[in-house]
Amino acid sequence: MLHADKGSAPRLDGSKLHIGIVQARFNEGITNALAAACHAELLALGVAPENITQVSVPGALEVPLALQALADREEFDALIALGCIIRGETYHFELVANESGAGVTRVSQDYHLPIANAILTTENLEQAIARQTEKGSDAARVAVEMACLLEALA
Repeated sequence: MLHADKGSAPRLDGSKLHIGIVQARFNEGITNALAAACHAELLALGVAPENITQVSVPGALEVPLALQALADREEFDALIALGCIIRGETYHFELVANESGAGVTRVSQDYHLPIANAILTTENLEQAIARQTEKGSDAARVAVEMACLLEALA
């Protein structure tokens, strides 16, 4: 939900973290804005630019496989999935939204690795544009917070 009450998080320090980002190119104007907001927030949270790795894939269905490839490298504290799925006139929207989401969750659980899922699923382009900056920043904060939490719980 846009502008939702997200609660208050502890002060986040990403200075020791390595973060991987997978960006889908489909609806590239939106995903570029998501990526820019995400990257800016990671830097604001102290993540060093050299500790951010970003790759791109054709669309949301390809995101989980790229996340898995990054997870296999065992060098990331958290990953971020960026994409944008806009409802069309066919069932394809549901298929892409459900399968990409399930794939992101599966990689996170299989690798015990936090993955912030910022693959937008919207009814139209206007909704996507309204969410692109906030959700990109949110993804960065989620990744850093969850990486720090798992480290503290280890």
